[in-house]
Amino acid sequence: MGIEKKIVALASSTGGPKALQEFIPLLPSNLNAPMCIVQHMPAGFTKALADRLNEISPISVKEAEEGERIEKGHVYISKGGMHMNIVRSAAHYIIHYTDEPHREGVKPCANYMYESLINSGFDEIVCVVLTGMGADGTAGIKSLKEHKKTTILVQNEETCTVYGMPKSVIKAGLANEGHTLQQLAVEIIQNVGVY
Repeated sequence: MGIEKKIVALASSTGGPKALQEFIPLLPSNLNAPMCIVQHMPAGFTKALADRLNEISPISVKEAEEGERIEKGHVYISKGGMHMNIVRSAAHYIIHYTDEPHREGVKPCANYMYESLINSGFDEIVCVVLTGMGADGTAGIKSLKEHKKTTILVQNEETCTVYGMPKSVIKAGLANEGHTLQQLAVEIIQNVGVY
């Protein structure tokens, strides 16, 4: 297994668990990229969410562990109460948690995840922003876009519980339009392919 060349990095907040339960089952088990998710949740709740998603989805889902190697065809959900970064380790990428203060009022904060990818060797990064209040994700994606080939996808207003985070990305000129969860799944599969 060589080093992964593409990655999907997703941010979600209020309404996210419900959206993820609709969205993640649409992804195939042979998705040709790893997916990392920052869902705003306190410590202790993310493992139950990951376990539930794993039960109902073809793709493998788990709560990410410190030092864990990320691989295509797998979804990794950040632990609540820590910031998740994706870092290079020899010939692989691994999960690395940090304990900085809250940012954008949240912990985990997706901006940290996006910024950790700026100096990575990924050829392409698909950034996805789902329902949530506030603007987490926007600053990180903006910085990332200046350094990397990025595809930026956001959930549309009609299907969001709270149209804050996706709206912020669109207002910043980083994405043109929103998509339904079904459309987002199709876009991701078209972008990273299957193996």
